[in-house]
Amino acid sequence: MRLSGYTELPASAVLDHVTPGMHVIAPIQNAAPTAVLRALDEGADQLEDVTVHHMDPWESLPFMEGAHPGRLRHVDYFLGPGSRENFHAGHCELVPVDFAQVPATMREFSPPGLAVTMVSEIDDHGFFSMGTNADYVASFIGQVPFFVEVNANMPRTFGRNHIHISQVVGLTRNDAPMITVDPPRPGPIDEAIAEIIADRVPDGACLQLGVGKLPNAFLSKLTGHKNLGIHTEALSDGVMDLVRAGVIDGSRKTGRPFKHVTTFAVGSQRLMDWLHNNPSVAMLPVDIVNDPRVIGQEHNLYSVNATSEVDLYGQAASETIAGRYWSGAGGQADFARGCTFSPGGHGFIVTPSQTSKGISRINLSLTPGSTVTTHKNIIENVVTEYGIAELRGKSVAGRAEALIAIAHPDHRERLSSQAREAGLTRREAF
Repeated sequence: MRLSGYTELPASAVLDHVTPGMHVIAPIQNAAPTAVLRALDEGADQLEDVTVHHMDPWESLPFMEGAHPGRLRHVDYFLGPGSRENFHAGHCELVPVDFAQVPATMREFSPPGLAVTMVSEIDDHGFFSMGTNADYVASFIGQVPFFVEVNANMPRTFGRNHIHISQVVGLTRNDAPMITVDPPRPGPIDEAIAEIIADRVPDGACLQLGVGKLPNAFLSKLTGHKNLGIHTEALSDGVMDLVRAGVIDGSRKTGRPFKHVTTFAVGSQRLMDWLHNNPSVAMLPVDIVNDPRVIGQEHNLYSVNATSEVDLYGQAASETIAGRYWSGAGGQADFARGCTFSPGGHGFIVTPSQTSKGISRINLSLTPGSTVTTHKNIIENVVTEYGIAELRGKSVAGRAEALIAIAHPDHRERLSSQAREAGLTRREAF
């Protein structure tokens, strides 16, 4: 039965729409409906074999910590602050999957019966907006019923993330402040890497980049550019600043000109305010934004993504630290592959040459326990503060030598010896 009118219900009303064996989906980060998720947790004794699929949660709840076995459990697709320790303790599950494939994976292996999400206030036409997000949840609008949590602080955005009142089975209100993250300050190594890549970016290029110190440093180096575009998984303060400065205008984009395409946003309160009612931002489902076939249609796509380690074959492990899971695959491989199809496109995998403890991030082999996030055949460039290793089209020997050349000088002799002993550099590199 569909909701009549705009009656606000207690968050616990969501329990009326959850049936035994149901899969419930919730969006990442700020669009996660905190009151609804807590209501599910508090009402777990009324549930039977229910699974919440929630990627990159910021808050840990008892059901994520294994408090309700057989009643309510948590499945993740990218570990966040609210799930990392729970996964390591064996209380929640992690599904390895590229971000673009999350909706398809859910449809095939755990078809959702209910979607829950934070939304903006309803507009005059009866639509709510998922605000900071579209991600995988927007892919199910019109396909599964929604229980929404209205928040007056959620910015209203545009694109493919609007839910009509007729698609909502219940709503509650929770005017909690948005979780905001001020841009981290880049260090000297971040600045050096950013400078190397920025020098290669032409006017009119379309950008994809993550969130963090290095992406912020990279964007800060582009203030002298013109007519840049955005087609990115995550939209940050740095993008906003370049839009305001007129550097990013989307005028030369191949797909959706003049629109800043993204699937979620994370940043400061300034970013939240800028997003609100901003028609230039297009929030699209992740199976559009991150689809390599869509990415490849965008000309001159420059993709910048970070990794934690690279081996001498050119494989990147970007979701583990010291052999233990830290995050997930995310969209790194989506964009690495998409760049190979983009006319004039280039992909960059970036990392400092060594850790703060002096451990090389470029090694003969990945740390035992680490998984390959982006494989050797689709990585074009690896960048450290010492330069760019151009891997595409090179032989195994050529790749190893290029990577050794951008390793920290303290480790190059060891790496060269290991490469020879492993038979990687016996032949002349080309």
